[in-house]
Amino acid sequence: MSQADLDSLVPEVAPRNRRDFLKTAVGSAFALAVLPVAAETITTDTQGLDAGEHMLDVPGIKMPVYYAKPAGKTHLPTIVVVSEIFGVHQHIADICRRFAKLGYLAVAPELFARAGDPQSLGTIAEIQTQIVAKTPDKQVMSDIDATVKWAVANGGDEKRLGITGFCWGGRVAWLYDAHNPNVKAAVAWYGRIVGDKSESFPQNPIDIAGKLHGPLLGLYGGKDTGIPVASVEQAREALAKGDVASKGSELKVFPNSGHAFFADYRASYVEADAKEGWKLAQDWFRKHGVA
Repeated sequence: MSQADLDSLVPEVAPRNRRDFLKTAVGSAFALAVLPVAAETITTDTQGLDAGEHMLDVPGIKMPVYYAKPAGKTHLPTIVVVSEIFGVHQHIADICRRFAKLGYLAVAPELFARAGDPQSLGTIAEIQTQIVAKTPDKQVMSDIDATVKWAVANGGDEKRLGITGFCWGGRVAWLYDAHNPNVKAAVAWYGRIVGDKSESFPQNPIDIAGKLHGPLLGLYGGKDTGIPVASVEQAREALAKGDVASKGSELKVFPNSGHAFFADYRASYVEADAKEGWKLAQDWFRKHGVA
């Protein structure tokens, strides 16, 4: 990724404040740190919920996951929530609780656990090279498989599985939709669609767009300099040529938003588009049999 692409992931933050911003905003697994200037955005309580941390055995480590679900209920529709490059911090946990309030079992795996703690690094470039670059797609798919298996064993319904992800997690949502035939539907928030390939990252969403198992809703910002609208249109064409689930997918561009417009703890937040996107996501999961 170019420096411009990296910078686009943290929009509207003055350069002199960027390092302090990253130190505050990047969360370790379940430290639940939040930017002081936006602490009021983390508002979803745990009343009526069973929520917290679980250490999940995956090859080589114990991987933390944050989960939230309606207390005392089973056979719940299940949503995997995949974080931004900052890992599972308080905003991601809050999203899990928002889903749980709607009746879902929501679970967010700390997929960077093997590589390190994004919160300890001061720049996007360091997170990319020291954390993200050391977290290959094959490992991510396997770790989400383990997360889903745990969720099903703890109140989730394997026949009603969805996935959603943000930024880095948006790309992962595309890939996992093509990976797991049990995915009923996916919602990808501003995930990168095209890019370089390597042994660790052999495919991008554009490569698997025609091979999805569940219809995917993609939500993108028209002013996102890191994910050009042209790449969204390229994906739209690939979906139209694909299988049934791919043909049933939809991509929406919010013309007035940039990257991370749903992240209500960041300066990039666009309230109207975030609320519309959240409603569209809920409707999408209901329409396609997850809810």
